[in-house]
Amino acid sequence: MDDEKKWRAFGTNADGAGDANDERKAENENDDTLTNRQGQPVKDNQNIRTVGNRGPSTLENYDFLEKMSHFDRERVAERVVHGRGAGAHGYFESYGKVGDDDISKYTRAKVFTNTKVKTPVFVRFSTVIHGTHSPETLRDPRGFAVKFYTEDGNWDLVGNNLKIFFIRDALKFPDMVHAFKPDPVTNVQDMERFFDFVASSPESTHMITFLFSPWGIPANYRQMQGSGVNTYKWVNAEGKAVLVKYHWEPLQGIKNLTQTEADDIQSQNFNHATEDLYKAIEDGEYPEWELYVQIMEDGEHKELDFDPLDDTKLWYKDEFPWYKVGKMTLNKNPQNYFAEVEQAAFGTGVLVDGLDFSDDKMLQGRTFSYSDTQRYRVGANYLQLPINAPKKRVATNQRDGQMAYHVDSPKSHNPHINYEPSLIGSLQEADREGRKFHEPEIHGKLVREAIDRPNNFGQAGETWRRFNDWERDELITNLSGALADADTRIQETMIKNCTEADQEYGKRLKEGIEKQIASTKAKHDEGVEKSREMGQSSDPY
Repeated sequence: MDDEKKWRAFGTNADGAGDANDERKAENENDDTLTNRQGQPVKDNQNIRTVGNRGPSTLENYDFLEKMSHFDRERVAERVVHGRGAGAHGYFESYGKVGDDDISKYTRAKVFTNTKVKTPVFVRFSTVIHGTHSPETLRDPRGFAVKFYTEDGNWDLVGNNLKIFFIRDALKFPDMVHAFKPDPVTNVQDMERFFDFVASSPESTHMITFLFSPWGIPANYRQMQGSGVNTYKWVNAEGKAVLVKYHWEPLQGIKNLTQTEADDIQSQNFNHATEDLYKAIEDGEYPEWELYVQIMEDGEHKELDFDPLDDTKLWYKDEFPWYKVGKMTLNKNPQNYFAEVEQAAFGTGVLVDGLDFSDDKMLQGRTFSYSDTQRYRVGANYLQLPINAPKKRVATNQRDGQMAYHVDSPKSHNPHINYEPSLIGSLQEADREGRKFHEPEIHGKLVREAIDRPNNFGQAGETWRRFNDWERDELITNLSGALADADTRIQETMIKNCTEADQEYGKRLKEGIEKQIASTKAKHDEGVEKSREMGQSSDPY
């Protein structure tokens, strides 16, 4: 049988997908030769094909059409929140202890119990409300998301720099983001809309107290705290669980900016935090964070004046100590921003054995929303991308969908069987290895009610009193300035909420707003007068 007949009878046997490191080349190709996405060497990348050198062009300009059509699609949808981000690679090392106890007393997760490995990580820092090219000096919470590529699969710890949040029920999240984003008519971010939502959601008072203090503008990413924000669970080998909160503490120290300092930096460089992180790693000054946990027995804890699952609340250190459990080091910058930082996809539901969910209502809502967003934004097969894929064997029965480029079947598996269970050779469930599932008892009526212990203002007042004098001064200046142009009903409600938190807090906010209004009117009148006096005369043209 000649070669052509063999080809027609049996097809070809193509070996692997080509990429930039494939050694197979065309005759007129070397290591520096430009090709198109079909692997064809590009002979002219300066001129499209035309009738004469002035045109018109012809439709069969394949290299141009491929290049331009890909360019037209080279951005995925911007994240609705956490649009602007920076990232880096590194590793995590567990200390294997919780105080004097072996960590296995609380969790069987190998990322913590196996102290002999350095678990690879990828971290994405971000701002929350503002877009992809917004200044990094804007007042905003900062995202702090860590992807652990553990030996048991991926674990995502998705949090913020601040340890609390604006709301405690996920049903309010879309409304919150709508209020904080630009006006749908003017496309301008409006503090009146922002505070309209905040004043109407008294549980936000604590978060606002932090956000409008210097803690609302971290100096950079390297000197920024991180927190899981939500309450999770650790589960040990017996299936017993405890509640846990996570905290990242930078070994570089913590630095925040006043509004004046932020304005000064922004006038010179609005990419300062991204550049700072990149340059530090390039210079070998690898940033490090230690991971601390707080542990609480699972339960309602009626002795507390707040619900421990309420993410608008802190667990104070004097009642629930911080335990140092490991260290993270970032030592490698991304090689391609889009492929790694932009396409990195995190989800609060991505947990490994030994880690579990609490009943935190915000966590429950985030667990659906985050991964669902990635399927929309990046695609159904986003977990096949190198930045998101686990660094271990993957074997699933999931198939097809947009941009699927391989099948998660091991070589030993029957490729005809993409379902389970089967009697003739499907993938099988994992051995439980004698470990017990965590099986909490759940009973009660299905209701739509707020939690019993909202205590919307207690910790906001405590935070106010714990601030340094300069932090309180900065908070009042920033908060009163942002509220000065708001509707009087919003101003009055915000003053009322802050007064509920602390009498002095409310009093100073009221005085600050009045002072800002008077100052703004004086400047407005002065501007009108100056406009009549200043300026140079010009001749018509």
